[in-house]
Amino acid sequence: MPKSKGSKSAIRTATDSSSIDRRTFVRQASAVTATAALLSSIKAAFPGGAFAQGTGPEVKGTKLGYIALTDAAPLIIAKEKGFYNKYGLPDMEILKQASWGATRDNMALGTKANGIDGGHILRPKVHLYSTGKVMQNNQPLPMYTMLNLNEDGQAISISNEFKELAIRADSSPLKAAFEKKKAAGKEVKLAMTFPGGTHDLWIRYWMAAGGIDPDKDVSTIVVPPPQMVANMKVGNMDAFCVGEPWNEQLVNQDIGYTAITTGELWFKHPEKILGMRADWVDANPKAALAMLMAVMEAQQWCEKLENKEEMATIIGRRQWFNVPVPDIIGRIKGDINYGLGRKVQGSNLKMKFWGEKGETSYPWKSLDQWFVTENIRWGKFEPDFDIKGLVNKTNRSDLWIEAAKGLGLKDYPTAESRGIEKFFDGKIFDPADPMAYLKSLAIKRAMV
Repeated sequence: MPKSKGSKSAIRTATDSSSIDRRTFVRQASAVTATAALLSSIKAAFPGGAFAQGTGPEVKGTKLGYIALTDAAPLIIAKEKGFYNKYGLPDMEILKQASWGATRDNMALGTKANGIDGGHILRPKVHLYSTGKVMQNNQPLPMYTMLNLNEDGQAISISNEFKELAIRADSSPLKAAFEKKKAAGKEVKLAMTFPGGTHDLWIRYWMAAGGIDPDKDVSTIVVPPPQMVANMKVGNMDAFCVGEPWNEQLVNQDIGYTAITTGELWFKHPEKILGMRADWVDANPKAALAMLMAVMEAQQWCEKLENKEEMATIIGRRQWFNVPVPDIIGRIKGDINYGLGRKVQGSNLKMKFWGEKGETSYPWKSLDQWFVTENIRWGKFEPDFDIKGLVNKTNRSDLWIEAAKGLGLKDYPTAESRGIEKFFDGKIFDPADPMAYLKSLAIKRAMV
């Protein structure tokens, strides 16, 4: 790793307001150690993938939040198919959240104050919550990344105002179009779902790759996923990045078209996670493992092609998404209707939930490193922020491995790194050298 001026490492612990609350994480580390000591005794409690009598979870369930996005499916399927019950958690509640901001606020409350203890969240939110970056009064909320819910399955879509450009992977033609619109006295707005979250990072990466500065050339606005289509219909934005089924719905209603799916931007990119309050996991290690096992079994179910139609029917129901099955089913099977007459069938761009050996579900630490690095790029963290320190405190791949053993899996990931990642514009991210990646990027806020 290259050395920075005046420091033994280019990645060192920040000492300003962006630093991690050391005392909080010392307490967390102690809890992690205690949990690890307990794992050997818990292991005997999983014969055949179920808890032995008298060794069940500390609690019968908790409350998890979700946004109406297809990648929340494993949490819903685990409820609908009885997987939570199977592992001793009959009282699990899966509660719809109005927005990612509401999710944050309810997570801060916790169930003790009528909030939630975890749920379906954008992967970088664990880092942003744990450091207090997006919390009220910058108060850190220690969180854990428990598993990765899915890969791919998001998209960047454009208003029909720009359909003559027929934008695809290359965003550069929009630069002149946006400049012309601004010269006419109109604002150019691009929508995402939460600052520093995955959709914010995808649309920023895509624009910057085409020479468009997301902070200087356009305005980025926050819109809850279920409100994206309605807002584009009335002209409130020119483009947006969101998960499914909202890109498909946009095309089906002929309001806009999809330029690029995020799997084309970075194939098999991580997306949402099961994120949990650290205090809940530390207090309920057996329940945490039970929850992991239930959701992992649901991910395996969601991955199977023969279950896609039923999955779309279940999550589309009024009590979950209230979305027509045709708006869901195509893209989860790899059938992409981009709009403007462009369609592909059976592509590998479908949303992935498990993979061959659970590699989709496994929370690779190297992928967390990219998200922290990309948020350094856009000024959320300082360039000398301790990336590995934060990832090691928040990523619970150790619990995922124990859950895999409890499920009776024989072949699954255990490494920290998935290796070097490659992006559609030729850029690479080597987890061993995040600064080299940052230096290679022309448009950024980080001074490196």
